[in-house]
Amino acid sequence: MTRSLDADLKFAARLADAAWAAIGVHFRNLDEVHDKGPSPSRPGIDPVTEADRAAERAMRALVAAERPQDGVTGEEYPETASESGWRWYFDPIDGTRAFVAGLPLWTTLIALADPDGVPVIGVIDQPVLGERYLGWPGGARLDTPGGSTPIRVSGCGDLREAVIATTDPLIFSPPEQGAWNHLRSTARITRYGLDAYGYARLAAGTIDLVAESSLKTWDIAALIPVVRGAGGLATDWRGNTPKLSGQIVCASSQGVLDQALLALKRAAE
Repeated sequence: MTRSLDADLKFAARLADAAWAAIGVHFRNLDEVHDKGPSPSRPGIDPVTEADRAAERAMRALVAAERPQDGVTGEEYPETASESGWRWYFDPIDGTRAFVAGLPLWTTLIALADPDGVPVIGVIDQPVLGERYLGWPGGARLDTPGGSTPIRVSGCGDLREAVIATTDPLIFSPPEQGAWNHLRSTARITRYGLDAYGYARLAAGTIDLVAESSLKTWDIAALIPVVRGAGGLATDWRGNTPKLSGQIVCASSQGVLDQALLALKRAAE
């Protein structure tokens, strides 16, 4: 089968629509929240809701119907095999804690990786705000009810002038916290609690660096095409090509990245 980037982008958008159709009835209207069990990286419960599961089921059903040769890896259900070599990655609700709190900072993450395992399409969807960020090799855009707009990173070149973010510094190991504290003390503004939405805003030019750790494959795969498509950089904490798990840092420019890596390398896995 010959792949069409445009067709896959349109299909990814339909997947996001299917996820929101399943999620929307539950937002700020949850009957119950389940606990997946103890998390080594975060205190409290590891929440999952019927919205998470229903959204992933909806996306998997669409792939099974229209892209049955592609594999699927998602957070809530077992991985399926790929006959084509191509694979979809789903995090139906990235930021379930924000979702449970009724905050519109969670996102649906969708990625398509090629047979080499490289994510080539990424979607970061925040439907409550009407914002859908899409990235692909050489481009990125923001779709809203008002239309589509190309997006670009800010180009900020100095960490001292940067807006930086991480979801929760408490998930860091002690060495990682030390590295983050160096970035925080250097940067102009620091923000927390954004989950994948922080990477979306980096791609759109209002945040200049995001650094995180302890991420899973479905957390990372969608971020890389969006950030890189908007002209940003994505590496691990050593400055190498990021793995689809563990530590990642994304930046608006080589200058900001290089300054951040001076600290992050000391805590790199």
